[in-house]
Amino acid sequence: MSAGLLGRLEARLLRWAAPLAHPRAARRAAFIVPLLCGLLSLAMGQDDGWDMRNYHLYNVHALLNGRMALDMSPAGFQSYFNPLLDVPYFLLTQWLPAPVAGFAFGVLHGLVFVLVAAIVRQFVASGRTALLLAIAGMMSAAFLSELGNSMGDNVTALLVLWSLYWLLRRWEQLPSCTGAGLRALLGAGAVMGLGLGLKLTNASFAVGACVALLALAAPLRQRVLAAFLYGVGVLAGMAATSGYWMLRMWSSYGNPLFPQFNNIFHSPMAAELGVLDEGHLPRGPLEALLWPFVFTRNIGRIAEVPIQQIIWPLLYTAVAAWTVVALLRRVQGAQGKFAALPVLAPRALFLLVFFAVSYVVWVRLFSIYRYVVPMELLAPLLFWLLLQTMAPPPLAARLGGWLLLAATLAVLPFTTWGHAGWTERAFAADTPRIAQPARAVVFQASSDSPMGWLAQFMPPDAAVVGLGSGFPESPAYRERMRQLIATRGGPHYIMFPIATDKRATGMERKAQLAGSLGLTGSETGCRALEWLTSHVRMKAQVDRAAAPSGQLCTLALQAQYRKDTAPEDRAMEAEAARRLGLIGLAYDPASCVAYRASVGTEPYPYRMCTVAAADGAGGLRAAH
Repeated sequence: MSAGLLGRLEARLLRWAAPLAHPRAARRAAFIVPLLCGLLSLAMGQDDGWDMRNYHLYNVHALLNGRMALDMSPAGFQSYFNPLLDVPYFLLTQWLPAPVAGFAFGVLHGLVFVLVAAIVRQFVASGRTALLLAIAGMMSAAFLSELGNSMGDNVTALLVLWSLYWLLRRWEQLPSCTGAGLRALLGAGAVMGLGLGLKLTNASFAVGACVALLALAAPLRQRVLAAFLYGVGVLAGMAATSGYWMLRMWSSYGNPLFPQFNNIFHSPMAAELGVLDEGHLPRGPLEALLWPFVFTRNIGRIAEVPIQQIIWPLLYTAVAAWTVVALLRRVQGAQGKFAALPVLAPRALFLLVFFAVSYVVWVRLFSIYRYVVPMELLAPLLFWLLLQTMAPPPLAARLGGWLLLAATLAVLPFTTWGHAGWTERAFAADTPRIAQPARAVVFQASSDSPMGWLAQFMPPDAAVVGLGSGFPESPAYRERMRQLIATRGGPHYIMFPIATDKRATGMERKAQLAGSLGLTGSETGCRALEWLTSHVRMKAQVDRAAAPSGQLCTLALQAQYRKDTAPEDRAMEAEAARRLGLIGLAYDPASCVAYRASVGTEPYPYRMCTVAAADGAGGLRAAH
């Protein structure tokens, strides 16, 4: 690209960004951006993420209905996570039409913009630059992937960012550790602790902020005291949001973090394991050293969906370059070529240490992409600040602007964790016919599609038990399951998913839309659909023979795109039988009944079958 063309493009971009320099631009953006996030959430549709169907809904259902002593891990080991964070989403989707709840959560998530912009203004004097950096932060792949959904990382990011803003806002008072400084340290720590208690994966940021306070420009004693006071606040906030749940886990299972870290607490009800999800960690020191480049090249190492981003290798390279420049400054002294450039201000050094420590803890404990939301929201700011110390201001601004623009565009089109179309009620399912719910155990068996969310639609007196759900079973856990089966007496049941053809489901929605537009009830409309399907690659054909009563035609999926679901169904039936066989039970295929269930417009039908004890010859006998 020629210098002239680049200059003209820069001039045009600056003209487009000129309104951001208005004195009221920040206030207007603080109102507009959250609303835009709400509208974007509305446009994306009903949250249909794997975690939501596994434990976000189940855990609140269990909390509000006293299910913990009755059910056994329908959502795997996540069944025992603190449910408090998921209560607002659960209640909103119960009380409000689903689109209203989705819009509300999008607006809530959008409030992080206000905090990101406020933090940026602690470092950047230019209002336009500050807003552009805040917008670049909001365009992070991690944040956008969870916008409006129930995962919780965007919600707790509000608390992490609020804590950091409080510290930065009261920066000058922090070293005194008295008066306003004391209140800021304890208050900011408590806010961070609230987020940590709601979602323990925020431990990375709590540790990062605590260590970063040791970088205060103050005597060592005051720095240590500041970090200690902040830590006290963290513990207090954590106790407020998770103390009750930890005490409950301790009293019930002897492990406040049950079933994780059971290699420390030794609860007999789970296997002796530590962190239960280590599949995303780097494999060896070299991978750990180059981790941002590794996971950017293969995002599957840290995420289950094809997210794209380049901000992490950019920031990692900038930190490495800054480290080299800082060492050269020290070696060369006042005569060095970097001596005339600005150094990192104390606030910026705090942010750098916070990032570095939080990142290292994240890599060591989790390496799961969705847990980096707060860092990624502030990554453009730190990248910008580091560049200012390594190049003259005009070059730093120009280079930083172009690289951050590239990082923003690299995210698009962004990926989410799953959505369905809107319906008035977010979740729906048939309640199965169970003869004696108070005597029944309903087993859930699923390989890929979690079923924890369906527990709320079971008869309330029935116990729900996950089979092969990923819970780290111990002999005591299996014995409790046997006692539950024997004590209840039966008849017992097993439920497992029915395979669906998502393309066919999508085509049904298109056919409904065509019908609502009046295109399937007249010859003119049917011909218009035939023209459309022949000229647009929509994998559809006009089917006149299958038209509903009162219609002349409908849309159907072309034969080559239809999916044969029978092999999947047979595999699931075999897997359900295998899991039951491990506990000496079997199900009667002749008793199976199909039921409807859906998240928004996405169907998740399931099959319910009667369970009996397996006799030695492969037959069935009553399970009593």
